Amino acid sequence: MAATGRKHLVRDFNHFITCYLCRGYLIKPTTVTECLHTFCKSCIVQHFEESNDCPKCGIQVHETNPLEMLRLDNTLEEIIFKLVPGLRENEEKQEVEFWKKNQPKENGQENPRRQRLGLPDGGGVDGGTGGGDDGDGGGDDDYHRSDPQIAICLDCLRNTGQSGENTVTDLMKRFIRCSSRVTVGTIKKFLSLKLKLPSSYELDVLCNGEIMGRDHTLEFIYMTRWRLRGENTYPMVLEYRPRIDFG
Repeated sequence: MAATGRKHLVRDFNHFITCYLCRGYLIKPTTVTECLHTFCKSCIVQHFEESNDCPKCGIQVHETNPLEMLRLDNTLEEIIFKLVPGLRENEEKQEVEFWKKNQPKENGQENPRRQRLGLPDGGGVDGGTGGGDDGDGGGDDDYHRSDPQIAICLDCLRNTGQSGENTVTDLMKRFIRCSSRVTVGTIKKFLSLKLKLPSSYELDVLCNGEIMGRDHTLEFIYMTRWRLRGENTYPMVLEYRPRIDFG
């Protein structure tokens, strides 16, 4: 049988590819895993700053941190870009314009995001040529936003009578979200900064009671230490304590 010649217009699919919050086409479509409703990433993140409920169905997404229940839908994004002519190019142009106006160099360092968008290093902003350690230094906070993300909980592990007990305390905010490529060494630096520890102070970071190597990434720990225990839930829990001297 010959196929029917009916053509579908883009508006026929608008119900599936528009954001409930901004009513525009979904940009970086992000799905709430609890109810499977999808929104623009920026729209739903902004919404969750004020509420823990899904804006469409009203279900409570998470008691304390609904951002943990969001997942990017890259497949849907590609479908939308194919359905709507010029949408990808328009969004990329707007992003470049936004960062030209809003992302100057900070502390004399080059911004990796500007480089990825093809913007000049100077960007019309006063400053030097930037530090040579951008690939491993302060610019990583922006650079790794496009990496797979992982949520972790950092718990202080206390042992009775252990030296340093009064120095190492609980963090004010134990739950953090970061790149899965972050290493244990970076976590130690983060803890030292937040706890205001002296540079000579050593910490151990543990998962399920096992000390993790400095070069272990969070992804590696999740796959080889955390996920293998069926009773464990998300987020992954890492514990820290003063380093024990066995000498």
